[in-house]
Amino acid sequence: MAVSKDEANDVFLGLLRVQKLLLAARNTAPRVEDGVDATAYPVLFVVAGAGTARISDIATTLHNDVSTVSRQVSTLVGLELLEKSADPNDGRASVVSLTERGIEALGRIKDSRAAWFQGLLSDWDGPETAAFVTRLRELGDVLDANLRARGAAPPPMPFHTDRLHQGQTHKED
Repeated sequence: MAVSKDEANDVFLGLLRVQKLLLAARNTAPRVEDGVDATAYPVLFVVAGAGTARISDIATTLHNDVSTVSRQVSTLVGLELLEKSADPNDGRASVVSLTERGIEALGRIKDSRAAWFQGLLSDWDGPETAAFVTRLRELGDVLDANLRARGAAPPPMPFHTDRLHQGQTHKED
């Protein structure tokens, strides 16, 4: 049976509420890494997924200005979580990659986030969680297909999405 307009609107409003709450949570989250603002964490995730990345590519992936990402990268380089090197394809540009400290920091950030979500989902059981994740992935796939059908490029994902579709536990992102 097709979803009614009211049901579709309820889904949209529910997702909008969750999006706003996640942004508020990010802004009030305890700092896992000294000196690193939680708003810079996505930079680490993008670089981890890419291996190496130009600042402009990170900004595009995160839908952010280059100047904001550049400041975040400078802070992360100063904290020795990222390192800059010459772009092998264009010596005038530079790329960034995770340092060993950055890899360790990212692990702590992931562990902290997982523990937080475990607490939020403490009343959920395994099958209930698996069903929710399946439906959420299906919604993501439908949104992706809709964007592509309209000729819009879906945004690059700052993490590995291939695991999402292989039914594997999503521990690393």
